[in-house]
Amino acid sequence: MIAKVNGIDLYYEKAGQGRTLVMVHGNGEDHSIFNEAVAILRKEFCVYTVDSRGHGRSSRVPTLHYEDMADDMIAFLEALDLRDVVFYGFSDGGIVGLIAASRCERIKTLIVSGANLSPRGVSRKIRLMIWGMNKLRPDDKLALMLREPQITDAQLRAIRADTLVLAGSADLILLEETEHIAAAIPDAELQILQGEDHGSYIVHSSKIAEIIRDFALPDVD
Repeated sequence: MIAKVNGIDLYYEKAGQGRTLVMVHGNGEDHSIFNEAVAILRKEFCVYTVDSRGHGRSSRVPTLHYEDMADDMIAFLEALDLRDVVFYGFSDGGIVGLIAASRCERIKTLIVSGANLSPRGVSRKIRLMIWGMNKLRPDDKLALMLREPQITDAQLRAIRADTLVLAGSADLILLEETEHIAAAIPDAELQILQGEDHGSYIVHSSKIAEIIRDFALPDVD
């Protein structure tokens, strides 16, 4: 399905019934990374998996910016009149979730995995690898990770959603970055998943489904 927001087309898929859950993928990916999780989550949630601008089947744009992606997601919630939203974002999707939740009251529950506040929140080794890849073959998706985000503590303190901050113990996001995000968001919970890397429990994995379910539906047996 297509939602027309901010002058572009956002492609999304919808499955299941229950509390509204919006899921957003990482850099260079699309909604399909969540297929295995959606197969479980659709039993208790109405799940919307969205392709960010410049990704998947959504519109291409001249330049990518996380603030624009967050604007898209807010406009998406408004266009479909989605309320009491659980927003789950992985990596770039987590960045988008942090920005969107800082100024969107429709997001009542926020879960982010492997998000960072600035490029320096990513390990130096990975940043150098991204820089080298972009130097050899310029790509706006790679360039985006080298120049953005620039999320402030004020933005994090503005988040009023019930928030869970996740990362793997072997994540490419620095541990202190993840800890800082959780500490700055009022009453946020932090989970560091032992034995997991940046996307091992998310990309084509059902593990993230139980984490989302347990946090967003705590009273369901």
